[in-house]
Amino acid sequence: MRPVQLADIEVAARVLMPIDPPARFRVMTEIVDRAVAADRYRKTCGRAHPDFGCGTLMSAAERYEKIARPVSCGRDYLACIVIVASVLTDRHSNQFL
Repeated sequence: MRPVQLADIEVAARVLMPIDPPARFRVMTEIVDRAVAADRYRKTCGRAHPDFGCGTLMSAAERYEKIARPVSCGRDYLACIVIVASVLTDRHSNQFL
C-alpha cells in the first residue's frame, strides 16, 4: 500500500460511518487488504487495479458507499478515525505510516 495521507484516513472513516459498529474493524481490514493488493498489482502491471484502485487507502475506500464529509467531528466519526488508525498500526506495524 502506498503511504497513508490524512485524506486517506478521512475517506476511510466516512466509509465506516454507515456500517454497523461491530463490523467496522472487519471492513477496515478489508479496505487495507485491497489497497495492498492494488499496490502490488500496480507495481507488477503498471496500471491501477480494476476493482481496488491504485494502491492508496483512499482509492480502495472509494469503492465503498460513504457518508458526505461531516461538518464537525462527532463522537461516532472520531470512533471511526480511531478504527482506521488502529487497523493501520496493528495490522501493518507502521510500515505504511
